[in-house]
Formats: sequence, C-alpha cells, structure tokens
Amino acid sequence: MTRILLVGFMAAGKTTLGKALAKELGLQFIDLDHYIEARYHRTISQLFAEKGEYGFRKIEQSMLHEVAEFEDVIISTGGGTPCFFDNMEFMNRQGTTVYLQASTEVIHTRLTIARVQRPLVTGKSEAELRTYIAETLQLRIPYYHQAHYTFCSEKLEDSTQVSDTVSQFCREIPLS
Repeated sequence: MTRILLVGFMAAGKTTLGKALAKELGLQFIDLDHYIEARYHRTISQLFAEKGEYGFRKIEQSMLHEVAEFEDVIISTGGGTPCFFDNMEFMNRQGTTVYLQASTEVIHTRLTIARVQRPLVTGKSEAELRTYIAETLQLRIPYYHQAHYTFCSEKLEDSTQVSDTVSQFCREIPLS
C-alpha cells in the first residue's frame, strides 16, 4: 500500500508533480482542493467567501481525513493544509509526507501566471504578492519541515523537466 502526501506552498508544484508521479507509478492522484470542490459543488474561492478561512479549513480537515484513508494514492494538499489543526501530524501518521520546496522567486513567477485562481493572492500587486509569499512562506516552513522528506520542485516548467524531476523523485524518496 502506497500513500504519498505532498505538502508545500501554493504553486510549489504539488499538482504538476503529483499527477506525473501517479501516472509513472500507476497510482491514483487526488488534488485535495479539487476533491473539496467536487464534494461541495463550490470553488475554493467561493468556500473562502462563504465560510471564511476558518470554515474552509474545517472543511479541508474533514476532506483530508477522508482521502488519507485511500490506498495506492498520491495526494496533493493545499498550501495551508499542514498549518492548521493537527493536519501535519495526522498526515505523517497516514503515509509518506514530502515537502515540495521551491524558492520565493519560483513561487512568485508561477503565482503571477495563475493569480486569479488563488483566493489568498487575488488582487495583490506585484509588490504585495512578493511580500505575501515571503512572509507566509516563513510562517509555514516550520510545518512543512515536519514532513518525512524535502524535495526540490523548482524544475517543472516543461514536460522534459517534469519527466526528469519524476525520475529524480523516484530515486530519492522511498515510495513504499
């Protein structure tokens, strides 16, 4: 039975790498945010707006507990998932946790492209976005460092980089 939980800041590559790993390893892939959206028939942005961050985090915790029971799966968690309640401790008990580490610059570049899809960064100027990333990442790093493994996820910008990164991941991270 394989259960890998990917943690890291938004845009660190959890979904991109998770999908590619799942395909390579013949495992099911679950993006926790997409799972929540499918279950609640609302976008993450809508849930944030309707429930507030605390209400959303309670939903997220409940759905995390559900998907963390699945077997032969790679789960991509939300950037803040490990930082609330006992989520990180719970994930460490449920499977192999991997912190996908990316620099502030890489995250900034990726978020600049996908900013409208992220409720916590929508509407921020370039300077505000950079400050938000740096400050929030510093707050979250202690949680991310509780993962069993840390893996650099900076080279995911094209299919060749993704393929090379999957190979490297499989060599460096025990998968059983």
